This record gives sequence, C-alpha cells and structure tokens, in this order.
Amino acid sequence: MPVKKAVIPAAGLGTRFLPASKAIPKEMIPVVDRPGIQYTVEEAVRAGIRDILIVSSWGKGAMEDHFDRAVELEMRLEKGGKDEELAEVRRIAEIADVHSVRQKEPLGLGHAVLMAKEHVGDEPFAVLLPDEIVPEPLGDETGLLEHMIQTYDERNSSVVLVQEVAQDQLSSYGVISGEEVAEDLYRVAEFIEKPPPEDAPSNFGSRGRYVLAPEIFDAIERTTPGWGGEIQVTDAIGILAREREVYAYVYRGPMFDVGKKVDYLKATVELALRRADVGKQFREWLIELAGQLEA
Repeated sequence: MPVKKAVIPAAGLGTRFLPASKAIPKEMIPVVDRPGIQYTVEEAVRAGIRDILIVSSWGKGAMEDHFDRAVELEMRLEKGGKDEELAEVRRIAEIADVHSVRQKEPLGLGHAVLMAKEHVGDEPFAVLLPDEIVPEPLGDETGLLEHMIQTYDERNSSVVLVQEVAQDQLSSYGVISGEEVAEDLYRVAEFIEKPPPEDAPSNFGSRGRYVLAPEIFDAIERTTPGWGGEIQVTDAIGILAREREVYAYVYRGPMFDVGKKVDYLKATVELALRRADVGKQFREWLIELAGQLEA
C-alpha cells in the first residue's frame, strides 16, 4: 500500500527550550518567520502525504489553530489589501488534512506513535519528529522523506533514518547495528536506545524520520518501558527487526534539531539564506559581520 499518512508526535513539554516554551508550544517557536512544525508538515506534503495526524497534549491547541482557517484575520487582511499575506494564511489552512489526538500522559515516543493506531489502521505511515527540520531539497534533488518512501516501496519493509554520530554523543541517540545491503542502506540487526558510547554497536544514530509498517503497533504493545521508564519506539523497532526486515537509511545531508539552541540558530541561518526574499541581504550582512569578528 502507498504511504499516504504521516504522524507528527508533538506532545513533549519542550523543556530544552525554556523559557520560550513556557507559554507557547515549542513546535510553534518560529524559525525565520514560520513555526517549526510548519516545516515538518510541508515536508510531508512534498512527499505526497496530505493526511497528517498531530499527537498533541494539553495546552498545545495553538498547533491545531495554526492549520485551521482564521476567518476574522482573513477578512482584515483582505480589507487591508494585504493580498500576499492573505494568500499565505489561506495556503497554510489548505495545505493538508491535519487531524489531532492527545497523549494524556508523557509515556514516551513509542506510546505517542501508538496513539495513531486507530487513525492509521493497517496502512504504512511516516513518522516525523518536528524538532528535526530538514531543509527543502534544491533543484530536482529527491527529498529525504521521498527517498525513504521509495525504499519502503522497493523493500516492503520499515525504514528508519540514521546519521553518523560522534562517539561521545552516541548516548543521546538510538543506535543501530546491521549489514550494509546497498550504498547507505543497512538491514537492521538491533536497535539500542541511548547506549553508553563504549557499548554502542555502531556510530549510526537514529534521527527523527521513520517510514513504518503497521505491524509496528503490535510491536509497541509488546514493548515494556525502557530507557527513562518510557515506552521507546526504538525498542519496538528492535522487536520488529527480529521478526521481519527493517532497514536504516544513512542520510548525509543537512538536518537540524531545533530543540537544541545551537542547531536552532544554524537552522535559522541556513533557511534564511535559502530564501529569495531575504537571502541576499542576509548573506551580505553575515559576510560583513564575519569580517568584523575577524578584525
């Protein structure tokens, strides 16, 4: 079956980005001029997915509002002759069919994915963590999620995204071991959540993109709480890998964890430089600033 649904787990408190995330959802903090979660939704849409489920929690209604119609705002923009802003506001509301469900307790990423079981049914689906922003591909390059979906279709198996990680940072990631079956593609043997660096089976750490077979739900239901006392999707994928093939795609392009302050700044700079409206002027200022810093 084609991958036509995406799940965006967005129920976390965002404590890494306090105090900005105290009063607004961390996913709504803007990167340049749009909230982080919008980049994630747009990435799914570029991959041909329009049915999107946001796994939310109490106090995060702003995410749902962002993808809804804002009739009063639209009327004011139309009356004020702000056609460009009006078009953008309407585009966001019509970009996809965005649904939501609430995770009532913080029981882990695996549990958040399980919240999508009824919505997804027996179809394959993508999972995109909104903290991880992937810049839009340039020119005719194939996007990351499109490539993962193609791999799922070819292999008829779940695909997880990994990147090479420095040895001293492996304890912050789910780490895979496996056999390379094609360039930058591994068949997963095991998947370990946040291992001590000396015990890590490889230097490939998971990042926030998955294309999963519906059997993952059964695996999650059989998963006991693991690292941090939470139900980890990593552990569930490890169960799945022991029963059927699971693949890991090694991604070597740019990806920013905007829940981390330095990555947030990097994402803001790179995404701004790619923009036709502000990129040139911003680049000139950066060059001038760099010259002043070197002086």
